[in-house]
Formats: sequence, C-alpha cells, structure tokens
Amino acid sequence: MLYIVRHAWAGYFGDPAWPDDSQRPLTDKGKERFAKVVEILTDREFLPQVIATSPYVRCRQTAEIIADICPTSPNIIVIEELAPAGESAGLLQWTAEQAVTYEQIAWVGHAPDVGHLTAALIGNGDSWVRFAKGAVAAIEFEDDTNLSEGELRWLTTAKILGC
Repeated sequence: MLYIVRHAWAGYFGDPAWPDDSQRPLTDKGKERFAKVVEILTDREFLPQVIATSPYVRCRQTAEIIADICPTSPNIIVIEELAPAGESAGLLQWTAEQAVTYEQIAWVGHAPDVGHLTAALIGNGDSWVRFAKGAVAAIEFEDDTNLSEGELRWLTTAKILGC
C-alpha cells in the first residue's frame, strides 16, 4: 500500500516571517489537527513502515507526526523529488526499492504535486485529484508501483474524519 499525504496546515504563503518558503513550518493548530487524523487512521490500519518526505520543513514536520504516532515507528527519508515540481522517476524508483522490504510506504508532499502524482498512479496523468491540507490517500498495487496501475482505495480529509 502506498499512502500519499499532503502536508498539514502551515503558516500562510508569503508571510514575511518566512521569506524562504521551504522553511515555513506547520502551525500549532495544524500539528494538533493532523495528529488527530493520524490517530484515527492508525486505528484503521494506516501503518506506514517508511516515509519519504519533501525537504521542506512543513512536510518533514508532517512526516514526524506520522512517525511519532504510528506504532510501526517508520523511518523518515528526505527525497528531493517530493519538493514542489519534483520529478517522479526517482521517487518511483525509490518506492519500488522500498516495496521489496516494506508493505506500507508513505509519501509526504505538496499540492498540486500530490494530486497529479495520485492521478498518474491510478490511471490518467493529465488529471488531478484534489488534496486538502492534511489529506491522505491510499493506493494499492498488485505488483510494482507503476504509473496508471494503482487502485485508489480511499482518500480522506480531517473534515471527513471529524477532526
């Protein structure tokens, strides 16, 4: 199972406190709300064993919340391809390598990229799947993690989960 996660709620884009957008962190409320999402999902078998994350602070913090709450204590690996406008080829190769060892893998990235990646994995690379902040999608593959060969099992948001 591959989980695709959009980072949780961060400060506003363009906030003068963060002239370097890659350093913009999650808000305290965003951390709390996403922790509730993860708690609910872990009770429903969301148990990633390894997490790939964008190098941006808000994605790393989102990945850390998952790692702190999940009983699988997943390792977090920074993958440059998950930065905004990253290339998917290296990410797919990394995921295929991890799938030899792990059954559940998570990616943490940014919109609109996570929406485009999800669409490409489930069939149409020209489409887009909308991800709210803190949304999580589960995609299942029969064999390898290949473009257009995944099945979207579910996509949820904090609002749907009542968080």
